[in-house]
Amino acid sequence: MDGKNKLSENSEDYLEVILNLQNTQKVARSKEIAKKLNIQRGSITGMLKKLSRKKLVNYEPYGFITLTKKGEKIAREIKRRHIIIKDFLFRVLQVEEKKADAIACRMEHAMDKSTVDMLLKFIAFIDKHPGTDSNWIQEFIDFCSDKE
Repeated sequence: MDGKNKLSENSEDYLEVILNLQNTQKVARSKEIAKKLNIQRGSITGMLKKLSRKKLVNYEPYGFITLTKKGEKIAREIKRRHIIIKDFLFRVLQVEEKKADAIACRMEHAMDKSTVDMLLKFIAFIDKHPGTDSNWIQEFIDFCSDKE
């Protein structure tokens, strides 16, 4: 989306949750979205209406919620950013997995596609570790744990 139509972090979180629910259950329900986002069920109606007006979700009160093609495209990009950032934090920087997931959830909203693409290239580069010792990640872990 362009700058004028940029989605809020909250909107992006809704799209990502709906995508995850669609992937596991084919559709989402207000109750399930509220549970995943840890909010009251009644407080999600306004956001669903807003996302429906932007043609990102198919929503009718008391009905199932699904992503439109446009909403699914955006949600998949958000999920992609989350996975890449979490992978970097967890596997490369050795941040504890739950913490890496929580941090990735916040960072995914701030990083644009080109920055995430560069991070992905960096991860691919270090995975191939050309010209370096294949055990360099363990050496990094040891370096970080040194008391010096």
